Amino acid sequence: MNATTPHAPSSVSDEEIARFSALAEQWWNPSGPMRPLHAMNALRIDWASRHLPLRGRTTRRAKILDIGCGAGLASEALAKAGYDVLGLDASANGIAAAKEHLATCPLPEHAGPLHYRNGSAEDLVAEGCEFDAVVALEIIEHVTDPAAFMDMLAQLAGPKGTVIVSTMNRTLRSLAVGKIGAEYILRLLPVGTHEWRKFIQPSELGQYARAAGLRMTAIAGMAPGPMGWKETRDLGINYIAAFTRY
Repeated sequence: MNATTPHAPSSVSDEEIARFSALAEQWWNPSGPMRPLHAMNALRIDWASRHLPLRGRTTRRAKILDIGCGAGLASEALAKAGYDVLGLDASANGIAAAKEHLATCPLPEHAGPLHYRNGSAEDLVAEGCEFDAVVALEIIEHVTDPAAFMDMLAQLAGPKGTVIVSTMNRTLRSLAVGKIGAEYILRLLPVGTHEWRKFIQPSELGQYARAAGLRMTAIAGMAPGPMGWKETRDLGINYIAAFTRY
């Protein structure tokens, strides 16, 4: 793996951050522009929880980094599942919305600690931070360099750490359904949310992972259904994968 230096290019795309910052105040509206994330969140968290460490190196709660957390949809769910969670996002508006929602709707007593921070993966790598696991959900297709981003996830996971990534496959079906259908026909997402050319095929994600010193341990497709999103063997559009650091 290549250590990140102060002169390394940032993984953060200013254009992407501006786009999602504009949506921050509507993030928690299940009928708003983030409704696809609301719809798939239970599946994402359930699948991730089955592949995340139950505890850390001692009897403490496992420490989880939710990178690209937006306004905290997955972060809150992970904390409710009992993890010690840090939600990180480069959008100050997103983090402000996450903190506001947490203050307005406090977590139940059984939940793990939840903290938020405005910043980037580069910031945490430079500080030498390590977590038991790093979760990056629907974020890698929005960064400037997915290979370098995957390398940073591996560094932040620490020795034998876990990395969970969910993203969209670059296929003709994902172009038709995930881009044209979701943004232009059904209006499930604001136009311009995704750039199809930046979708990542599972083979490419696996290549980035191996170069970063990560071994894939599980992968599954995610698809909407009449009873909500479900796990599937079909990786043609949305998928989620788990990795362990060598």
